[in-house]
Amino acid sequence: MEKEKNAVVIYTRYERFWHWSQALLIFILAFSGFVIHGTFNVIDFETAVTIHTYSAILLLLLWLFTTFWNFTTDNWKQFVPRIQGLPAVLRYYAWDMLFGKPHPHHKTMQRKQNALQGLAYLTFMVVIGPALWISGIIYLTYDLWNVMEGSQSLFQAVTFFHTAAAFMMMAFAFIHIYMTTTGKTPFHYIKTMITGVENIELTQAEKAYFSEQHPKILRNKE
Repeated sequence: MEKEKNAVVIYTRYERFWHWSQALLIFILAFSGFVIHGTFNVIDFETAVTIHTYSAILLLLLWLFTTFWNFTTDNWKQFVPRIQGLPAVLRYYAWDMLFGKPHPHHKTMQRKQNALQGLAYLTFMVVIGPALWISGIIYLTYDLWNVMEGSQSLFQAVTFFHTAAAFMMMAFAFIHIYMTTTGKTPFHYIKTMITGVENIELTQAEKAYFSEQHPKILRNKE
């Protein structure tokens, strides 16, 4: 079936809000966390702890609401990992990209992320995220269990686990930032996540459906 490229709002307002607010909170948490660990001395310890605590609560609330949103809108299907297409995507980032070859994944409304992105985001949501907030909650409630036997050893283990998860989060964030520069231009993907608009292939039937049922999704062809 013949397809043609159309400018489409592929990322909803909530997806963009979720993305940018999550990014902001992650970097606030990283900065305040390094202050707490003594790496930086830009602000005092008590202020850093307060910022870190409230930012963590906001991020946890954001994750909880986003999880609810993903399941009620069926957006969770975007993050189901697929083996199909993964070798081609890996080859593209490891080799083909250096020679200007086109990306093997073509975005659709049903599959916005490529196979590697889906796997990475799933790891983020079911491994790194839960590791952070579970260890963080245990850390925050230290005053409730610090009288139990072996509390100091448990506290050290929780601190190590939380810090390790935080470094995993920062590694994910920096790799994610690097990957945003691999588009048509260094700022192509960033612009897409700000405006929500991306050029994707649509069949005439899909275009007609969006024109009738969701006209705001379609933009003028770029």
